Amino acid sequence: MEIADVAVIMPAFNAELTIKDALESVFSQTLKPREIIVVDDGSCDKTVEVAKSLGSISENIKLVIICQKNAGPGAARNRAIIAATTKFLAFLDADDDWLPLHLEKSLKKLEEDNCVISVHNEWLVQDGKETLNDSVSRLYERRSVFLSLYCKGCISTSTVVVARESVFSNGGFDPNLANGQDVDLWLAILSDDHVRLCALYEALSRYYISSDGINSNTSQRLKYYILIAKRWAVTVTKKDGGGIRLLWFRIIAIHFEAVKSYLQKGLYFKAIFAVLCSPYYMFDVLVRAIFGKPFVRPNFFVI
Repeated sequence: MEIADVAVIMPAFNAELTIKDALESVFSQTLKPREIIVVDDGSCDKTVEVAKSLGSISENIKLVIICQKNAGPGAARNRAIIAATTKFLAFLDADDDWLPLHLEKSLKKLEEDNCVISVHNEWLVQDGKETLNDSVSRLYERRSVFLSLYCKGCISTSTVVVARESVFSNGGFDPNLANGQDVDLWLAILSDDHVRLCALYEALSRYYISSDGINSNTSQRLKYYILIAKRWAVTVTKKDGGGIRLLWFRIIAIHFEAVKSYLQKGLYFKAIFAVLCSPYYMFDVLVRAIFGKPFVRPNFFVI
């Protein structure tokens, strides 16, 4: 059995109903990972027991299960990354799954194109219906993938395979961000113009949309995506093809998604408030871009 020098990073919180499918999708890969590191983030169900029961499926794959107090998915991923011993990291949330060729094709693409990070398209699954999320096309809409990612936040974490050293050198996931900590890290990695991203248009994973998922809290999502937009404002304006218009595009896009979500939930006053607030944040991000300094990420790893 061929084993790849890659660790699967899987944060899990109250995932007893989904983690079995997620782990089985890893064991079913045509190219097996060297290790799977599950970090249980303070679950109060049988997540750990279910994960442990699958440890004997393959003696060639090391399954590590770490338990910690609830600290959020960013902190859980950082804990797993510290424990990993491989050259590459592949991320999979405990409520998503991979198609069998995910690792094989992603690692082959990384090697062939000499890239630091690889991504691909995915299937969005809601109420049993699958819809293609063509995030790769959005990544190439602008002069650089950094600018495209800033404008549309279009990398799904469960599609990412990345060099472990690159994650470490950029400080890991920011545990203080309840939403968007993955986008923030990918922006950090891709802000270096020498870093190459490679992408596959094929959908090689499934992302399951639930009404109580991490992205279901619209107000929280709005808050942290605005914070990330302001955090990277100076860097965006200094990039070739960047500028103030991209900052405003991002602020408008964030508020548009929030308004749409509020209206779907019947929260009309919150929708109106979001519309009224958007000019303020457009002005705020402009001031930061003109007078602020480039964001320097701290090291978020706690050993």
